[in-house]
Amino acid sequence: MSRTKRPHNIRRQPPDLIIIVTEGEKTEPNYFRKFPVFTKKVKVIGTGMNTKSLIKETDNIVQQTIQEYEKEYRTKPNKIVVWCVFDKDSFSDDDFDNAINMAKTKGYKVAYSNEAFELWYLLHFHYYDMALGRTDYNDKLTELLRKKYQKNDMYMYEILLDKQPTAIMNAKNLMAKYNPVIPSKDNPSTTVYELVEYLNKFIHKFT
Repeated sequence: MSRTKRPHNIRRQPPDLIIIVTEGEKTEPNYFRKFPVFTKKVKVIGTGMNTKSLIKETDNIVQQTIQEYEKEYRTKPNKIVVWCVFDKDSFSDDDFDNAINMAKTKGYKVAYSNEAFELWYLLHFHYYDMALGRTDYNDKLTELLRKKYQKNDMYMYEILLDKQPTAIMNAKNLMAKYNPVIPSKDNPSTTVYELVEYLNKFIHKFT
């Protein structure tokens, strides 16, 4: 029986575009760039900006990234999903809550942390429901990792990967205690797990 050959003129469907815009210039990009998503076009950009300024800059980044995509694939992306990743830090409650609302109004998804992104890392080890300062996060991670925690560590994804299901469970349990959810008041809290679960949907695991 002869095999039917695929016509040479059939082109593969261009991938959907996922844009992740982060407050941190190294910590968050280093982490999210390690997710082995090959079926989508994933662009991770660290801005060094925060709250409302980050959301405004995301508009420019989205337009620029779409232009780059069109140049590469010679077509527009069929689907675009945009995530904004930022922390409460020491910014005012209004700035933080307004930034989240602004992003959602624009159709962007938000992975926020109150008070810092490092809470997501800590939840890989234990459930935490008491407010911690930024210095406390770093000190606890140094203790748990058994080495000095460095914000720009290139290998946090690999280091924490086997504990990721625990982090997701802890983050969900933490968010469940807040009713209603008020991001600026809910300390500690993080929705980073939502972005992690989203990316994990596109990771093919071979057994």
